[in-house]
Amino acid sequence: MEEKSVNKTNTNSYTFIFAIVMVIVVGSVLAFAATSLQPMQYENMRIDKMQSILMTVGVVAQPDEAQELYEQYITEEIVLDSEGNEREGVDAFDVDLAKELKRSATEQNFPLYKANVDGEAYYIIPLRGAGLWNAIFGYISLQNDVNTIKGATFDHLGETPGLGAEITQEWFRERFAEEKIFDDTGNLVGVSVVKGNSSASKDDNKVDAISGATITGDGVSDMISERLQHYLPYFESETDVNVSNN
Repeated sequence: MEEKSVNKTNTNSYTFIFAIVMVIVVGSVLAFAATSLQPMQYENMRIDKMQSILMTVGVVAQPDEAQELYEQYITEEIVLDSEGNEREGVDAFDVDLAKELKRSATEQNFPLYKANVDGEAYYIIPLRGAGLWNAIFGYISLQNDVNTIKGATFDHLGETPGLGAEITQEWFRERFAEEKIFDDTGNLVGVSVVKGNSSASKDDNKVDAISGATITGDGVSDMISERLQHYLPYFESETDVNVSNN
């Protein structure tokens, strides 16, 4: 009797081997793609960071001009320790606040950017804190009096669209312009995001909150005051402004 031929493509071993080969091929392709795209992703992050820093001092930069404008307006990048002293050998632009916040304050690096726009000097400070669902972050710039806010930018990793995610909107950022970070007695209080604050005063250390985003607003308030306090020693030693943190 003639033996029936076996179709090897229908065997379990063939299916198993084929699956392994496909996993290896697909994994290799994805790994190659990720590696190939890494330089582009890093460059996009650099450009986005430059744009955010420049935006706080009123300079709007398109991606293709961000580097040029950054070099034009950012006059100095420094890193401070918790006592306000400059740290050598640390690149301010490369400091990752997500990692820094996992360390004690005495061990952290505090980046500071100095800008000059149309003859006016500004200090730009990176921010990072916690929103409702994940991290929130941004930059805030101070005028030369180290008290008046020039501008601010905010972003997030997972806030609710239409609610907490609104911190990225221009109308919310504009509320911080000209606000003061010190109260009348010279204490650092930052700027509080307060629900129902309809006051037009720029001396009350408050801005109106986003409806339905109380926790995210509180996160913005907390990160501003928490981050700014670490720069007090530097401002006390390097400027003519008398500040305190009582």
